[in-house]
Amino acid sequence: MSMRLGSANAYDNSLAKLGSHQVSLSELQEKLTAGKKVLRPSDDPTGAAQAERAMTRISRIEVEQRALNVQKNSMAMAESTLGSATETLQNIRDLVVSAGNAGYTSVNRTSIAQQISALRDQLFGYANKTDSNGVPLFGGLGSASSPFTDAAAGVTFNGVAGQGASSTVAIPSAMDGQAVWMNVPSGNGVFDVSLGAANTGTAWTDAGQVVNPSAVTGDNYAVTFSVVAGVTTYNVVDTTTTATIATGQPYTSGQNIQFGGMAFRVEGVPANGDTLQVAPSTTTNVFKVIDKAIAGINNANNSNTLSQAFTRALAELDTGMNRIQSARGLAGDMLNRADSIDSNQQTKSNQLETDRSRAEDMDMIKGISDFQNQQTGYDAALKTYAQVQRLSLFNYLG
Repeated sequence: MSMRLGSANAYDNSLAKLGSHQVSLSELQEKLTAGKKVLRPSDDPTGAAQAERAMTRISRIEVEQRALNVQKNSMAMAESTLGSATETLQNIRDLVVSAGNAGYTSVNRTSIAQQISALRDQLFGYANKTDSNGVPLFGGLGSASSPFTDAAAGVTFNGVAGQGASSTVAIPSAMDGQAVWMNVPSGNGVFDVSLGAANTGTAWTDAGQVVNPSAVTGDNYAVTFSVVAGVTTYNVVDTTTTATIATGQPYTSGQNIQFGGMAFRVEGVPANGDTLQVAPSTTTNVFKVIDKAIAGINNANNSNTLSQAFTRALAELDTGMNRIQSARGLAGDMLNRADSIDSNQQTKSNQLETDRSRAEDMDMIKGISDFQNQQTGYDAALKTYAQVQRLSLFNYLG
């Protein structure tokens, strides 16, 4: 009886060990095939949780990177468009300069005005340009499909003014069209000199300059010329306060008139009673600047009004180009920011991938070694089982 029980017990134990080795060997083979030590949460709950967290963060980075690529492409298009706009404005400026040629007739200048008008339309197209998804490049914080409208009264901006800010994972996909195209100061940027509407003389001025910023008041002034017995003088009145600034000042063509921290050169011969109006600079836009230049050049003969329009247009075009070039620099800064974000995100993604791999990937050398050890154990269990099967008292009788 004890022999029967002992043999049966040994048989059961061998069979159990054989099954256990088979299960372990199968699990190791499955993990080796997948290259992972954690195939299911029950294999290693802590490791599975760490791997899941890493994969969630990697997925979020991938989503952020796809959005960043769209933003980067849009900003690259904006930067390129601003470069084209700068070239167009430079071409317009060159045409304005050529219009000042004293040898040109009104017919020549009409032709130049037409060329400027075509370039102006091209520039307006740049302002309304969209990215590959149809989103305006210069819509600011949001706009309709066309942020700019060209009406009889002039160009208006229909978007939401403002420049979106970059974050740690994104850059804006649009630029502030109001700041790029619409905020151009008139005159020299501080004050603006214009000819009196009733002037009959040939006087005209340059754009002027600030010689003493602390003395600039921001008031309006009137310079009135007086011609008596062939001698020309001028008076200066602050029309904002009605205060007289200067009286009986001698006038010489080509010399500066200076007061209130401002100076501007006057050329030509003013008639008695002619005036110059000096006012603080106001906000205009690059399209209005071009429209005024076209109006001043079109069908114009050589005159002081042409010279005045010419000098004013050049000053304001230069200011407009500076604005656009600054905006292009900002776009370049944002593209550099995008490259930095991309690099940081790639580093973060690599670190998370390392964390995930550490948590769930198998050390293949160790895995193969464990598999071989398990296989050796399985072979030993098979041999043991075979020996146990032959254990019987009848094998020793005979």
